[in-house]
Amino acid sequence: MVFWYHNYMKTVTRVQTGVRLESRVLKVLKALAADLELSLGDLLEGVVLHAFEGRAPFSAETLRKIRALKRIYGLELSAADAHTLRESDEQH
Repeated sequence: MVFWYHNYMKTVTRVQTGVRLESRVLKVLKALAADLELSLGDLLEGVVLHAFEGRAPFSAETLRKIRALKRIYGLELSAADAHTLRESDEQH
């Protein structure tokens, strides 16, 4: 690790969590994390911290990668679908 970079790193406490996600969303996130050489947790933390500040978490290049991964994994959901999803095995 580069010494100057190490001096700016903050120490945090992380916890294991069992978060349920839509399967294709998870596939895209895992593939993106691998492409960016990040853990899935680091990717999610970064996205959330940017969102908390009202900032976009991804560059134009990363957004292109995300679009390609969404096509590969058949993810057609968008932000408009947030909070409207239900489990496929629910009876209505």
